[in-house]
Amino acid sequence: MTEYEYQVLTFDRHVPKAEARQTVREHAEYGRWELSRSVLYEGGVRRIWLRRRIMRVNRTV
Repeated sequence: MTEYEYQVLTFDRHVPKAEARQTVREHAEYGRWELSRSVLYEGGVRRIWLRRRIMRVNRTV
């Protein structure tokens, strides 16, 4: 079974859409995150859930 870790980014309504997109792009490129969910709330607050797979490494002797 695949396990994921999540990170939630919250952007105020005053943050431009392009800036939010750039932040998500940087997380995806350098942190290996992928977009899981995106919600735009009433009032303009944008919340974005990012996820990445947890890689378990088995110890070898």
